[in-house]
Amino acid sequence: MPKNSKLELNLTIPFTIKKANTFATRLKGLMFRKKPLIQEGLWITPCNSIHMCFMNFPIDVAFLNKNNQIVKLINNLQPWRFVAPVTDAYSVLELPAGVIEEFKLEIGQILDL
Repeated sequence: MPKNSKLELNLTIPFTIKKANTFATRLKGLMFRKKPLIQEGLWITPCNSIHMCFMNFPIDVAFLNKNNQIVKLINNLQPWRFVAPVTDAYSVLELPAGVIEEFKLEIGQILDL
């Protein structure tokens, strides 16, 4: 659970969030995209691991359980990296690099998507 007792548990990120919930959209994800994310994100569901193959920019990643509660965070994940399956994760939210710090995201928060 988060260390900060003043932590806002429910949080909305004021970005356009696209949902990738078909085989094709989950498979493609953000691969081959030239421009970095700006005030937008990609919510991949179901999904509990990701790779950064064929990516052209770093991203921040939030792994969420079925209640959209953050179970793992990765800052500034670089292209050509892999993330092993996260046991409690049901979906992944890919965001612009720096968003985890900007919005002070922490494990235990619930995201309103």
